[in-house]
Parts: sequence; structure tokens; C-alpha cells
Amino acid sequence: MTTARDHVDTRRHEDPVIALRGVTASLGSRPVLRGIDLSVHRGEVVALLGANGSGKSTAVRTVIGQVPIDDGTVELFGTPRHRFRDWARVGYVPQRTTAASGVPATVTEVVTSGRLARTRFGLLGRADRAAVRGALDRVGLTDRAKDPVDALSGGQHQRVLIARALAAEPELLIMDEPMAGVDLASQEVLATTLREQVAAGVSVLLVLHELGPLEPLIDRAVVLRDGCVLHDGPPPKAVGQHALPGHDHVHPHADGPEPLRTGLLS
Repeated sequence: MTTARDHVDTRRHEDPVIALRGVTASLGSRPVLRGIDLSVHRGEVVALLGANGSGKSTAVRTVIGQVPIDDGTVELFGTPRHRFRDWARVGYVPQRTTAASGVPATVTEVVTSGRLARTRFGLLGRADRAAVRGALDRVGLTDRAKDPVDALSGGQHQRVLIARALAAEPELLIMDEPMAGVDLASQEVLATTLREQVAAGVSVLLVLHELGPLEPLIDRAVVLRDGCVLHDGPPPKAVGQHALPGHDHVHPHADGPEPLRTGLLS
């Protein structure tokens, strides 16, 4: 059976949907990214891995313009980020916070906000409402559609954030730690949802602490350490949930690189 991964190499000649070249960035006076190159090609699923403080979240925030770069270039769909305007093509799932950001809102209202970039003057049509219902169904929250977001569990909050991104029917999904702090049932829902998106040809950049249930979907892993790219290639395969310091945390596929050490990912 042909998978999304089988098609990746045939698309390498196309412009990547995300391209960071020589990007440096700082938070305050502290350098965080030190000249990284990072690409995601059409239909590809790339995992961004690394220890806390390695620059993973800063890297994805440079892509969407939340963090300015000091040097280098960032492109989306072949367009320099500062000139990119078609944000309906991009779905972004931030690290889990309260989905309503302190504003009283129902699940449907939050998910609908993800559709607004595709509407004219914020007016929802039949297709927009169908997209919102479809997004809720894909993350298993149809029965909670009218509930206030602050009544949900942590895992359900994360599902709302993902449904909000899916409502725009994006070509590219950028997800920052989507599995962090959520229960196993929600992890399985999120893995199934992402699998469906990948099968539909959506390109994905994921910030992860460990591959977990998403491992079968990953085409390539980029490992950061101290703001630099340490590895860009086959995904490392976890040998344990939390290896002790000084022990191998991951080992490569048969044709992969040398083993990566615990300090890289945990």
C-alpha cells in the first residue's frame, strides 16, 4: 500500500513549504537559534526534537512570525515570511494553554475562530459551518460543541486547539508539543487525526519531546541542541520513555546515524 512517506522523495524538487536558511534568533539578549537550516517539503512530516531550551519552540515561532530573526531567511510556500499573507494555508497549534485564553467561550466558538481567515468580513457560510463541524468530529468533540472551554480536561483543550487549526482546512500544520501533558485517550485521538491529515497530503512540522504514537508518521527528524542542528535525517527510535542520564535514549534505524545521547531529547 502506498503511504504519504512514499511520495516525499518525488516532491523534493518542489519549493519546500517551510524553509529556514541560516536563521539566527534571540530572546532578549540571549541567542537561541544559531544559524539553523530547516525545511519541510510538500506532503512531508518532520519532527523537531531536542532538550528543553534547545530552541525547538523558538524555531516554529520564527516560522509564523511570532519571533523576529536576527539573520538568515524564512520562507513559507516559496514566499519570504515578511511578504506571506495567505495564512489560511497554515494551521498552527501552540503549546497547550487555556484554549479560550481567559475569555468565556464555547468549544464551537473557539474552533470557529480558526475558520475566520477563509471568510469574507467574518461572515460564515454553509461551507464554513461544515468545516467547523468536520473539525470537531475529527477530534471527537462533537458532543461537547456547546460546552464552555473552561469545563474541558487538559487533553480536550488540546483537541480544541487542533480542531481550531483544522477548521481552516490548511495545507500545512505546525504543532508545538501536541502530545505534552495529555492523557492516552487524547493522544490516540490526536494520532488518528494527524494520520488522516497526512493521508490527505497535508505537510506537518511537529515539535515533540518524544516520538510516541506519532513515530510511524514521521518522515524525518531534526534534532536541535543549543540552537544548532545536530541531526537531520531518519527519525531516531526510542528505546525507553525516560532513559537515565548518560545512557542512550534513542537508537537509529539500520541505515541511520550514530546513536543520539540522552541529553539531546530529555
